[in-house]
Amino acid sequence: MCGAISGWTGWSDGTPSPPMLTFEDDALVLTALPHGENGAVVRFLALQGGLRAGYVPGARSKGKRALLHPGNRVALSLKSRAEGQLPSATIELVQSRALLAFEPQPAAMLAWLAELTAAALAEAVPHPRLAQALDALLGGLCAGMNHTAARAGLARYELLLLEEEGFGLDLSACALGGPASDLAFISPRTGRAVSRCCAEGQPWAPQLLPLPAFLLHGGAASAAEADAGLLLTGHFLARHWLQGARLEGLRARASAGTSEERLAAGAPDSRTQA
Repeated sequence: MCGAISGWTGWSDGTPSPPMLTFEDDALVLTALPHGENGAVVRFLALQGGLRAGYVPGARSKGKRALLHPGNRVALSLKSRAEGQLPSATIELVQSRALLAFEPQPAAMLAWLAELTAAALAEAVPHPRLAQALDALLGGLCAGMNHTAARAGLARYELLLLEEEGFGLDLSACALGGPASDLAFISPRTGRAVSRCCAEGQPWAPQLLPLPAFLLHGGAASAAEADAGLLLTGHFLARHWLQGARLEGLRARASAGTSEERLAAGAPDSRTQA
């Protein structure tokens, strides 16, 4: 909840002081940038209030580092004296996700999710569906979600992120008038779905991106379907936000080195230029 309150009564000369601006919400820790001698500017995804940044004094101390591990769910309080001023942040731990750092694949996925979310969202725009989805995915990773389910969950999250930011794919109908029950591909140029029967035998069919069924209808995904989902979302992330070296650098964090895991991380292939 965001609201204005008076934190002090006035200046020493009797001039009334402006009210203290406050924001309070549960939030997910995303990234921290060192600032000053021992503090950091930390970016959070508030469950109701969207992307928020605040200065955390002593952030590099042993105790604060544990609180500020990416993915942690915290009770966040931001306070500032003026609009546009970087607020000071105080936090209380609600749920720790620090154990994810000890498993290579979940740790890499967490790093990618935190960096992607912080880079893609505009400040203070509410994204409650996205925040709840990220919280649920991180909870699943902590509960031991298997690699295939985790990759499918990542693809679903990225698809929702695209939708929330106005770059959603059109999965409601075939762009060429085919049956909606037969949707199987996505145009890499328009983001519109194409049915299998309309694409069959066409010279441009190899340029289409596969549309796995779990992104249309929900449910579990096979390993191949999870990989296809990440290739699909990776293409549109590269197109709209994280181009070139920045995309490759960030998505490399979600792989552990083998070619299969790099594919699972969703690194765009040659079709991203189609």
